[in-house]
This record gives sequence, structure tokens and C-alpha cells, in this order.
Amino acid sequence: MKEVAAERRRFGYQRLFILLRREGEPSGINRIYRLYREEGLTVRKRRARRRAVGTRAPILVEARPDARWSLASSGAPQ
Repeated sequence: MKEVAAERRRFGYQRLFILLRREGEPSGINRIYRLYREEGLTVRKRRARRRAVGTRAPILVEARPDARWSLASSGAPQ
């Protein structure tokens, strides 16, 4: 089981159970879970996304009827 877990680092015990079952392992999922925990195996954590630093400037909105709100304009002021 350690070899399969080393190949597939993002697989937890449930997906390892399916792979082992396909290879002919007759063990039940409870036994696979127990062995998984005894071996100290865990799903590898992904690194967190970096957050933007600082505050964003508010967008100034023109307060008149039929004002254009989109950022992309045709070039000519409306």
C-alpha cells in the first residue's frame, strides 16, 4: 500500500482501496483505513494561494443617467 500511496500522493484511503481492489487485494475498506493510519499516510496538502497585499482603490462611478459602467470603451467619451 505504501508503494501505491507514494505513486499517487493525492489519493486518500478510499481511492487507494479502489486501486488495491483492482490489483486483487481482498481486504475490506475498514482494514485499508486502519493500515493507512498505522503507516502514517495522509493526503498531501496543497500550498495556499497567495493573497493580494494592501487595499484596493474604490472605482469612481459617474452618477448620471445612461452613464457607461464598463471599463472597456470605444475610445470616445460618452
